[in-house]
Amino acid sequence: MTASEVGETGMQPTPEQQDKMLKRLARVEGQIRGVQKLIREQADCEKVVQQLTASRKALDKAFFEMMACVIEGNVLDASSADNDQRMTEIRRLLTKYA
Repeated sequence: MTASEVGETGMQPTPEQQDKMLKRLARVEGQIRGVQKLIREQADCEKVVQQLTASRKALDKAFFEMMACVIEGNVLDASSADNDQRMTEIRRLLTKYA
């Protein structure tokens, strides 16, 4: 699926946001490798479930951070002076309830 098929927002993550996202995804990747290792070592199912839950939560947070980027690009009023404060609150809520 191309960007034009899903709709382009015109909003791109900043270099700082990109860096944070790539670091977050690298941590998720490490967690998944850890889950694979636990399975290979025939670890207790509860340990595997705990790590899967942590991995899923981390990936959900990455998803909601990208959703915040979409909201910033499509919903906020460009002429509004309180956008930074509003985005901080949106990110806080998305992260809290992810």
